[in-house]
Amino acid sequence: MTRLSRHGRVRMVLSRTLWPLLFGGGLFATSLALASDHPLLWFNATYVAIAVAIAVFERLMPHEAVWLQSDQETIDNLAHTLLNKGLVQIGAAIASSLSMVAATVVEPALRTSTSPWPSDWPLAAQVILGLVIAELGLYVAHRSAHESRLLWRFHALHHSVRRLWVLNTGRFHFADTLFKIALSQTPLYLLGAPLPVFLWISAMTAFTGLLTHCNIDLRTGPLDFVFSTPTLHRWHHSKVLAEGNRNYGENLALWDQLLGTYYNPARRPPTDIGISGRIAPGFLRQLIQPFTADGVRAIFQTLPDQSSPRDAVGSSD
Repeated sequence: MTRLSRHGRVRMVLSRTLWPLLFGGGLFATSLALASDHPLLWFNATYVAIAVAIAVFERLMPHEAVWLQSDQETIDNLAHTLLNKGLVQIGAAIASSLSMVAATVVEPALRTSTSPWPSDWPLAAQVILGLVIAELGLYVAHRSAHESRLLWRFHALHHSVRRLWVLNTGRFHFADTLFKIALSQTPLYLLGAPLPVFLWISAMTAFTGLLTHCNIDLRTGPLDFVFSTPTLHRWHHSKVLAEGNRNYGENLALWDQLLGTYYNPARRPPTDIGISGRIAPGFLRQLIQPFTADGVRAIFQTLPDQSSPRDAVGSSD
């Protein structure tokens, strides 16, 4: 009895501390990586380490035990993470650094000496400002993907998952990913934000993405009002439209709070998630599906008169 009680106390402590520990640990390791001679290499190593830690805790203290069961999508999820989002770069962590690579190439070419960016601010303040601006772009891109039939055909791939766990963090169609990067990073380019701001925002987005999709029993409490947490994102994957078409924030809950899409009721999020449309089996078929008539009909279940793509499909991100 004492051992069980002790185990319960340890689990409770971990459930309340793991999110800030993993997120903070990832950012601390990122600071060391960015100060090294090989920042992307060490960032990717950090990303893999955090992903592995999350995978271990998913087995030790799952939020939903049923989500530990295989959904026959592991290979496809790996392919999307390794070959799609990361543009065929080796290693799961490279997938998360696509926006870092883009910023490294594009930002120096577009930056001018007359940019309005507050370069004299402390870097931390610049990162916070950049994150708020980028989040608005991410929010618009994400919400548009739920409200536009053209965009939902790509975003539905992510919502087709029937369980949430660390490995489907990168399950996005490349068109969906590029659209989000364009809307979130372009304003920062135009404002003249420096490269470190892009790198820190990319790192925060990478670690937040791992945690929002994790299947760990976490109690994030007040953090739910500030950050995009697993609690909020599980509601976003609900099949019920009134629940699923909410919580669009990638990193922050700010724009959901301001624009009326924040949702966090005092009950347990649904276990049964997914979409009513059909996503093709296999990585290559999933990439091609949104570009074919038959594939689009399968995604929308041939229901053209709905008020929202999610109405036709019955799901969310």
